[in-house]
Amino acid sequence: MTAPRVPGARLRHGRVSLAISFFIQGAVFALLVTRIPAIQDRYGISDGLLPVFLAAVPVLAGVGSVGTEHLVKRVRPSRVLRCVQPVVCLALLAAGAVGSMAQVACALAVFGLSVGALDASMNMLGVSLQRAYGRSIMLGFHAAYSLGGIVGASLAWVGAHWHLSLAVLYGPVVLVVVPLAVVVGRWFVDQDGAAGEDAPVKAAPVAMRMLLPLCLVMAFAYIGDSTVSNWSAKYLQDVLGSSEQLATVPYNVYMVTTLLGRAVGDLGVRRFGAVAVVRCGTVVAAGGFAVVAAAPGAWSGMAGFTLVGLGLCVIVPQTFAAAGRHASEEGGAGSSDTAIARLNIFNYVGFLIGSPLVGALGDAWSYRGAMLVPMALVLVTLVYARSFGSPQARYGDAYERPRTADVG
Repeated sequence: MTAPRVPGARLRHGRVSLAISFFIQGAVFALLVTRIPAIQDRYGISDGLLPVFLAAVPVLAGVGSVGTEHLVKRVRPSRVLRCVQPVVCLALLAAGAVGSMAQVACALAVFGLSVGALDASMNMLGVSLQRAYGRSIMLGFHAAYSLGGIVGASLAWVGAHWHLSLAVLYGPVVLVVVPLAVVVGRWFVDQDGAAGEDAPVKAAPVAMRMLLPLCLVMAFAYIGDSTVSNWSAKYLQDVLGSSEQLATVPYNVYMVTTLLGRAVGDLGVRRFGAVAVVRCGTVVAAGGFAVVAAAPGAWSGMAGFTLVGLGLCVIVPQTFAAAGRHASEEGGAGSSDTAIARLNIFNYVGFLIGSPLVGALGDAWSYRGAMLVPMALVLVTLVYARSFGSPQARYGDAYERPRTADVG
């Protein structure tokens, strides 16, 4: 049995500052995606052209993630994050304040490129902090992202309710979060607790074969997530006959259950291990989709989407953690950053595939049947569940932290 690892002040500050960064990103992203109709109306983007705009953002985010893989070989991830987060926030403001369709296209392009670098660098820092802590803390960062998403969506609702222009809605938010992002960036911590000013850690090549199972899990998880995001309201209203008001509830409930699941998920990983938690989450998420497909009415459908949120919420953070852990064991700490940047691309792959896939199946077959497809894809995670474990990953209380409290 190893002695408990007590985090120092630098690690604790790094953990809090990174959680704030995740929160900011969750709020900013929610403010963009929940006001897409308003952006479309402001700039006169046609229904035919809108999918091009929406697809371009994740495609460019994938490009940004690839670029970050190469950038962090020369620059610490903390510096990348400190630079790109204010850019993401300012791009949000530009998307609501510029004067033409060409200008908003440029703003969204900048948003996409920078958000890819942001997502990659944030998760790089999260994985390295978890390794330095010696216990699971990754789900807590993603819980902060979910909380930010709830706050951002709530602010967007206020803007829509009071008929605020996008510039008026986004301006005060950006005025607050940009200085906050700059300030908290001072306390980011890089590889294994090293100061951000140090030289980048050398990395050995990462075999894509090793990452492939986790890449598939990531893509399938985001296909499930995008199904809820894009189709839950339509499914409840058109298939289950709910009111328009009730149809807006499932996604909000999904976000809340995602927050709750991630808030307590680290405790489950420490107690039972990542493999058990991922298996449990997979079964719950698949069961949720099955309930949705068979639901006789709106309330049972809503219960199904709630189960999906509780199950899926643990998979993505643990996939990042597993990729970083396996890569660092094979090639050293620097290889973890490369693995996470590559894995992050499949976040956007799943987002791009999920919504069109369910829509096409719903139109050609039935929306009830279409819900069985993300269910089946999520169940594939059970095949690769052992990829989330490692003999060197002592993240359970039984290994390292008996009767100790998480004070970090």
